[in-house]
Amino acid sequence: MPIEQRGVDTVPDEERTSGPRDLVSILLGSNLCLGVIIFGWLPASFGLGWWASVGAIVAGTLAGTVFTAPLALVSLRTATNLSTSSGAQFGVRGRLVGSVVGLLLALGYTALTVWIGGDVMLTVLGRLLGVPADGVSYALVYGVLAAATVAGAVYGYRVLLAMSRVLAIGMTALLLLGVLAYAPHFTTGALPGAGGYLLGSFWPTWFLAAVAAGLSGPIAFITLLGDYTRYISPARHSPRRVLHATWLGLVLGLLVPQLFGTFTAYAAGAATDYAGPLVAASPGWYLVPLLLSASAGSVGNAGLMLYSMGLDLDAILPRASRARATCTVAVVATVCVFAGHYLWNAQSAMTSFVLLLTAVGTPWAVVTLIGFVRCRGVYDADALQVFNRRSRGGVYWYRAGWNVPATVSWALGAAVGLLAVSLPSYAGPLLPLTGGVDCSFLLSGLVGAVAYLLLTLGEERPDGARGTARRAATDQRTIDGLSRSSR
Repeated sequence: MPIEQRGVDTVPDEERTSGPRDLVSILLGSNLCLGVIIFGWLPASFGLGWWASVGAIVAGTLAGTVFTAPLALVSLRTATNLSTSSGAQFGVRGRLVGSVVGLLLALGYTALTVWIGGDVMLTVLGRLLGVPADGVSYALVYGVLAAATVAGAVYGYRVLLAMSRVLAIGMTALLLLGVLAYAPHFTTGALPGAGGYLLGSFWPTWFLAAVAAGLSGPIAFITLLGDYTRYISPARHSPRRVLHATWLGLVLGLLVPQLFGTFTAYAAGAATDYAGPLVAASPGWYLVPLLLSASAGSVGNAGLMLYSMGLDLDAILPRASRARATCTVAVVATVCVFAGHYLWNAQSAMTSFVLLLTAVGTPWAVVTLIGFVRCRGVYDADALQVFNRRSRGGVYWYRAGWNVPATVSWALGAAVGLLAVSLPSYAGPLLPLTGGVDCSFLLSGLVGAVAYLLLTLGEERPDGARGTARRAATDQRTIDGLSRSSR
């Protein structure tokens, strides 16, 4: 299969051969990995019992999916990725905000997936073959995972889609075996080793779990969904079917692995660490399936994240090819893996990462969705590519390529979100106003939406359809002039 040559340029309709089933496959297959499973461990490590943990994960995932899924329809219309598509609201240069947010999201999740996958692989190899858990072993395991991940990401969408189809079936079977393996030791009570509620009482801790373990899953896809739907043709598949496929893929792809992670956390007594207790509690017959799950699943998930990172860097540096951009960000992600292993506590690092990026990314997604509703899904796809061509003008040029109201609205929302966040080692100054409950997601989105609506009140909106029609008329006049001159 040839290496994909397309970056963030517009995908021609004849190449948009994927469908809603492919979207479900890629969202399900790529998420059945330890990088997503481990988020199910977080509520248990926060001191919650089984039912409270399940409730927090389900509530957060469903709420996040309702909010995030409509973003898939943007790239269905624009035939390019979401950060580039956001140029319709932020300006063709202002859409760099989305590229940076997407790059950070994908970078963090790529590093996390390789980190936890490598830790579990080495721990399993230690039980099976006596491989020592030293620096050389970690370097080799992380290196092998990173190399396999880069290969899939560089080859591009078609290879990753084929891989996700296989993983959707294979990983589901491995997780079902895992339920049988860990069932004898399962308990529903809060884990004593967690030391009680992380934030001191039930509801603040529950809401923290709902955001960190549940809501963060769909929010991770706010810039990723367009990477897949840009290959779906709106001429052959209705927006309703694509939206339903996105909902189904996100719900299954997030709840199945995360609830497995919650189940195994209570079965293994994983209060302060997940990888070690998971392997220690595994019966001997499940060690090989667990090794397969840690390796194959990690490559599938990290490959998609790395692919998205390559697209976002390609959007920031248009002169770089997608393959070269992908290799560049792979090096950065690998450095983050080693930093995560040696410098950070897993629970604290994961929680802080997802909460901070949720606060920063939500107002960007809100502004992009408001713009989609306002333009009724009609975009000037050619005008979105102005920055990539190093040219100027078009209906999305605004002021020197930036739409100031949209950018200011995002910045205000992100700032309020960061001031209202509750991290293991930091409490935002706005937390007393919310009773100590982390409402950073709601506040950042609300402030971003209200600010954008107020700042653009009565403002003439760029008409994508008018820009397309004007360009078509100009092209037709050029053709007519050439025809007359030839006569």
